[in-house]
Amino acid sequence: MPSRQLGQNFLCDPNMARWITDQLDAGPDDAIVEVGPGTGALTEHLVGKVRKIVLVEFDSRLAAWLKQRFAEEPSVEVHHADGAKFDVRQIYKHRPVKFLGNLPYSSGGAILRNFLSRPNPFERAVVMLQKEVIERLAAVPRTKDYGVLTLRVQSEWQVKPLRTVPPEAFHPRPQIDSSVALLLPRGKELPAFDARRFDELIRRGFAQRRKQMGKQMPESPPWEKVAAEIGASLTTRAEELTLGQWIELARHYDDHPLRDVAQRGDEIFDVVNEADEVTGQATRRDVHAQSLLHRAVHVFVVNRHGELLLQKRSRFKDVHPSVWDSSVAGHLDSGEGYESAAVRELEEEMGITGVSVQEIGRISPCEATGWEHVVLYLTRWDGSPRFPCSEVEAALWMRPDELGAWIAARPEDFAAGFLECWKLARGI
Repeated sequence: MPSRQLGQNFLCDPNMARWITDQLDAGPDDAIVEVGPGTGALTEHLVGKVRKIVLVEFDSRLAAWLKQRFAEEPSVEVHHADGAKFDVRQIYKHRPVKFLGNLPYSSGGAILRNFLSRPNPFERAVVMLQKEVIERLAAVPRTKDYGVLTLRVQSEWQVKPLRTVPPEAFHPRPQIDSSVALLLPRGKELPAFDARRFDELIRRGFAQRRKQMGKQMPESPPWEKVAAEIGASLTTRAEELTLGQWIELARHYDDHPLRDVAQRGDEIFDVVNEADEVTGQATRRDVHAQSLLHRAVHVFVVNRHGELLLQKRSRFKDVHPSVWDSSVAGHLDSGEGYESAAVRELEEEMGITGVSVQEIGRISPCEATGWEHVVLYLTRWDGSPRFPCSEVEAALWMRPDELGAWIAARPEDFAAGFLECWKLARGI
């Protein structure tokens, strides 16, 4: 029996359900996370066609019923949980994974934010929500539907509304139409930007959407200068800026000292021999091109819960783009010591200062380390990392058991040097 209190309307049109699941383009190697499965109307069209299905259902009665219904299906895993608070980190080990949501109208936005914000493990998403919400996801500037939700989603996903679902496809019939949209992840069409700064600015801008932007932005740099650089007038309002302009706005108000400092090919490194003795110097470009032996540090940052901080390398990096790596890692400058490099990298890459580092071990040069002598350090720290968007796309705290399962299932998601450090750390 549908719960009126929870606003439940169950999809009961099997043809519509089949069409919706078809939009996932799911194959036998895929895992699917479905939020709000209800009675399993969509799920039943996926069972037997994909590698794994993770169901997240808020209603305890339905969660128990789904466990019973799919008890003989080892590929189906049911969680009785709130989709707005579900710990998405446990999903990474199931990649490649796609998202499916017949989402409750009352909490659809919160669920989308939890699952599909940066970082997330998904490579495709199909969502069904009330038509008005889908229109907000796909909205364009200078319309009433354009706002914070629009920009949050469109900054990470291309939104493609697919079709309207009429009330008669549900039981009980809702008073409004629903819509289905396909979400595809962004590639390199947008420049690197700080997602947290972006979110702060769009919330500021739309807090009073009829106010002029200049009165709601940070004091520095001055709005007059920023507006000119992003091609906006001084009297522009939030709803008038395009996604591209909002991202440029986030880049201009990004006060990280290394926000525009990407890797430089002319940096000078010490060249060393097998015994880690300096034999000369060469540029970063030549060291990598000629596979010369050189020096690097990795640091594992662990919090009070025993979780390891991972960084996702920028998609614009020249080596290992878009893969997960050690908390921080970097080369030694010419003449620099290992420990001082570790302390420097902690501050530059994650904004971590005032901590001591403990050496865990050393790794000899090999192809996996990029022909680097690597010294691995450990430090304890609790905080919110602050990183340069030119180098790092996202950060994520992971429990060692979850991380181990993810590495075992998907080693290709990680930088080769990090995997060597993980082996070293786990062997101690």
